[in-house]
Amino acid sequence: MEKILKQYIVEIVREEKSLISEGLRFHIDENIPISLNIYRPGSEEYFNLFIEARKLYKEGAIELFHEIDKMYIGELEIGEWGGYKGETVPLDYPFLIEESDSFVNEATYKGKKVKLGKAGVQRAGKGRSAVYVRTKNKKGKYYIKRVTFGSSMPMAMGKSKKHKARRKSFGARHKCSEKKDKTKAGYWSCRATKLHGRNIPGWW
Repeated sequence: MEKILKQYIVEIVREEKSLISEGLRFHIDENIPISLNIYRPGSEEYFNLFIEARKLYKEGAIELFHEIDKMYIGELEIGEWGGYKGETVPLDYPFLIEESDSFVNEATYKGKKVKLGKAGVQRAGKGRSAVYVRTKNKKGKYYIKRVTFGSSMPMAMGKSKKHKARRKSFGARHKCSEKKDKTKAGYWSCRATKLHGRNIPGWW
């Protein structure tokens, strides 16, 4: 695993061992980015790891050095939940849209089984995907919005010069560096490689 400036992907700033779970401790000791969550995607432990890391990061107890982790912890609300059309849904957790658009996997939220979209972010590049995000209306009231997105470049994930050129072209054409609005499909398409858990430089 590549180390940035010879520092760990996650560094404990304040040594408060009692506050750090076994899972997060493992990520720190083994220098594994939090975005490469060791738990099964969609599981309670999977979401709790992001919640814990975000809390400690905001408190200044840990410092993040990996750009993917900074996105997951600083930009996204993965691990949080909201209500959408009578369903409890995970926020900022993209899932693959099947033809039936049905929910097939389950997670546990506050002791209750909740249905999730199939396969999570690992398969988001193989077809149309959707994600639930928190946003505000004109009156300033929060609500949950469903955003669908996709990409025409699922095979541009490699390290070859051709793949790098395609990613650079995609990022430039779609102005990925300017995409800041999570309620827009472009935001998610531009971050597709990062959401796939791949440590690939650039926006795509």
